[in-house]
Amino acid sequence: MKFTTPATTNPIDQLKVVGKPTDRVDGPLKTTGTAPYAYEQNKAAPNAVYGHVVGAAIAKGRIASMDTSEAKRAPGVLAVISADNVAKLGKGSKNTAKLLAGPEIEHYHQAIALVVAETFEQARAAAQLVRVKYVAEKGAYDLAEAKSSATKPKSEDNPPDSKAGDFAGAFAAAPVKLDATYTTPDQSHAMMEPHASIAAWNGDKLTVWTSNQMIGWGHDDLAKTLNIPKDRVRMVSPYIGGGFGGKLFLRTEAVLAALGAWAVKRPVKVALSRPMIFNNTTHRPATIQRIRIGANRAGKITAIGHESWSGDLPGGQPETAVMQTRLLYAGANRMTKMRLAVLDLPEGNAMRAPGEAPGLMALEIAIDEMAEKLNMDPVAFRILND
Repeated sequence: MKFTTPATTNPIDQLKVVGKPTDRVDGPLKTTGTAPYAYEQNKAAPNAVYGHVVGAAIAKGRIASMDTSEAKRAPGVLAVISADNVAKLGKGSKNTAKLLAGPEIEHYHQAIALVVAETFEQARAAAQLVRVKYVAEKGAYDLAEAKSSATKPKSEDNPPDSKAGDFAGAFAAAPVKLDATYTTPDQSHAMMEPHASIAAWNGDKLTVWTSNQMIGWGHDDLAKTLNIPKDRVRMVSPYIGGGFGGKLFLRTEAVLAALGAWAVKRPVKVALSRPMIFNNTTHRPATIQRIRIGANRAGKITAIGHESWSGDLPGGQPETAVMQTRLLYAGANRMTKMRLAVLDLPEGNAMRAPGEAPGLMALEIAIDEMAEKLNMDPVAFRILND
């Protein structure tokens, strides 16, 4: 997106909303605890039962066998859903990993089964009775160890490399240089409202009440995953109790609620537990970032380079940590690169300023450290190179 012409007068310029005491229509409901979130749509989906997700106990490998007989005999249990007893599922265009695994396991806690019971407690207790034997395989989990095998990712939206001028020559010739490496860890969402859905069928038509930030994406991918026409799927997101990128995409609880509701012919409620949210949804991947800045003794940047490494499952995308360096600060000679390693971790994706958060952190620290090398005020250094 480039702004090369004036935007003309718009509602923001006219201060029709900004700067005025405008009430949020959902404010009173949320602050009084009366907003009906997805998991609380009891009037819309009466007589609902509960599903509890079973997550994989290994991070890479396959399921050798799954014994659900004891779980099925447990009090209140109505069904146990797994890849063994549902039709072959598709995969949404926005999903990197399958939302119901079996027999292959792609990451730890990947959903492998859903136990449906009359109460939440019965479903949770019976889920502990699902006996699974695995064949574990060696996986890759550490970005530093996998860095040497990282490759140039394919991305139409964010080209992995950019260059202008002669970065290598300008950096080598600069009288003042910074060459520093920064790392950021894997980070996970922990929104107050968990990923939660209720699914109900009316004949061959499905309605899912869910917590989802991008209802169009979720609707399309749910139909694609279940291999049914989109006009047979309705998705409703009444309120979102925190999303921050973690609820942009269809997740396993919505799919498993739909499968469970089809099996028991009643609405099914599924909410992911906190450990499952950390391991079975998207997260911000770790990064390793090398930043090089060259400047003359007056503080003018002559060369700036930013390289970043991150990891994801096969078919995933990099953390776009270098994008800000393409836009900020002067320097005729520039270079950025992104490289992507394959890691057997839960899929990486948007989390509250994707790329900008870890990338700007590294860039701004580098700018501060360069100002110190130049014995300049860091604000003055920024203004000089604006």
